[in-house]
Amino acid sequence: MVVRGAPAIGVAAAFGIAIGAKKINTTSFKDFHEKIEKICKVLADTRPTAVNLFWAIDRIKKLIKDNRDLKINVLKKIIEKEAIKIMEEDIAICKKMGDIGEKLIEDGDTILTHCNAGALATAGYGTALGILRTAKKNGKRINVFVDETRPFLQGARLTAWELNKDKIPVILITDNMAGYFMKKGDINKVLVGADRIASNGDVVNKIGTYSIAILAMEHNIPFYVAAPVSSMDMSVSSGDDIPIEERDSNEITHFSGKRIAPDGIRVINPAFDMTPNRLVDAIITEKGIIRSPYDKNLKEIVSRKNPS
Repeated sequence: MVVRGAPAIGVAAAFGIAIGAKKINTTSFKDFHEKIEKICKVLADTRPTAVNLFWAIDRIKKLIKDNRDLKINVLKKIIEKEAIKIMEEDIAICKKMGDIGEKLIEDGDTILTHCNAGALATAGYGTALGILRTAKKNGKRINVFVDETRPFLQGARLTAWELNKDKIPVILITDNMAGYFMKKGDINKVLVGADRIASNGDVVNKIGTYSIAILAMEHNIPFYVAAPVSSMDMSVSSGDDIPIEERDSNEITHFSGKRIAPDGIRVINPAFDMTPNRLVDAIITEKGIIRSPYDKNLKEIVSRKNPS
């Protein structure tokens, strides 16, 4: 969890391969390729849910295959340049997403966000928080509710900090307060990120996202998801097929290193949950805003050329 946030994980994986490649001492492509494959496997085994990890690994592996005839020292430099390119692309993509998504934010909105989808979860600008940053930059007066995002508290520790730094008015609440404030009418939009989106528009994001989506539907509040196209997994037909990472039980049984639960208690700690597409009002990407029917419109967006 030192690196967390789907886009940031993808960028880190690309640099991980580049660093690993530098340490391979060989002039044989066969030997180099075998060692790169081992590096890629170690990286791929770290986080099973965020598809950006596998997207970045596959992109570097294809680059290596396409340049197999080059000298190894040249190939290493090409891998490093590609990692830098992936990082720079991510920042540009998030800013483009901000320009597109801020059109859904109105002056005076109060938005609930969950977990951290900001600069700290990407290469430097943010997906969901990038949209809020752009809205503020464009003069829109917004307020943001941030839930703690238990058990790892990314909302309290990261998102609240980022919004404070950007001078965006922020109110910190616990996860189980969202329904209370929605019923009061204090929240009128929900905006979250995503770790993987299935081809039918089902969204896998930080645990607790599904509960918020249900509450938003009950209170007729738009539920928006911000994610780059690299988070779309067109090989998966529904969110039920996306693996859910199970985290260490200590995240629940301990707080600041101190045990807060009985010894020997059974713990289940899934890091993510799946929000069905029927609960999602729109998915905001760098190529445009996607609405239902998602199976058709996601395919069209993914195949569309990148905006200039």
